[in-house]
This record gives sequence, structure tokens and C-alpha cells, in this order.
Amino acid sequence: MLLALAVVSVATLGIFLVLRGKHLRDQRQIGKHSISAEELHALLASDQEVLLFDVRQPLDLLAYPEMILTAKRIAPDEVLAKPTLIPKERDAVVYCTCPSDKTSRMVLRRAFTLGLFRIKFLKGGLAAWKGKGYPVEPYTEVFHLNPSLVPRSQ
Repeated sequence: MLLALAVVSVATLGIFLVLRGKHLRDQRQIGKHSISAEELHALLASDQEVLLFDVRQPLDLLAYPEMILTAKRIAPDEVLAKPTLIPKERDAVVYCTCPSDKTSRMVLRRAFTLGLFRIKFLKGGLAAWKGKGYPVEPYTEVFHLNPSLVPRSQ
């Protein structure tokens, strides 16, 4: 009985360590695909071609109805369902307002599974951008809080 308990404990610890190692590897890979507000500002100011996507949740748009200049709004559900909305052959940056950049990281992970590697996320999101005093513009487009309930045009 004691031996069985020891075997189960060692196996559980082994599984935990393997999963933790995978998680840390994933975090390092995603960290390599982040960009700071200063780096993004310099990139945009250099006239280097980069696509910028606002992937915030609809309620976040209500709380912060502004966007970074030149950004295109894409609902996170749309990007996850159809990641080809972000071109594979172009550099792109996504941002959100989630704690720990949760939505941006989720979009990034999905993009990686489809071979989209020219994509980064803005570390700190819209708050980091605004915190540096960089320009934003009002978001004036119509959006729906639950896009899945909106009928698709044929």
C-alpha cells in the first residue's frame, strides 16, 4: 500500500513537472512575440509597413471607446474562428485591454497553430500605449456585444 502511494506520488509529481515545463516553454515563445509601446511607436513612426489590430472584447470597447491610430478592429471571436483575417505574409500587431494581455495572447496562440508567425502582441495593450501619451482616436464604428447573435449577410 505504501509503495503504491509512493508510485502514484512520484507519477503525479512527474506529470506536474512536465506540464509546468511545457507551460514555461509556451510563455517564453509568446514572450518573444511581444512588442512594447515604445517599440511599436517607433515602428509606426518609421513608416515600416505593419498591420495593427484591436482585438478587444466588445465590453472593453464600451469602457474605452478609443483605438490606436491606423488600427483595424476585429472581434476576438472572429479572429479565432477565421485567423486568415490577419494576413500571413505581413507583419502584424494585436492589442487588447485585458489583464496580462489575455485576449491578445489567445489570438497569438491560435495564429501560431495556423503557421502565422509574423504576429506580435502589444505588451500592456491599450493602457501601455496611452500611458506613454501616444495618440488614440475615438472608436466610432457600430459593434454588437454578442456578434454571434448578429445575422451574417449572404
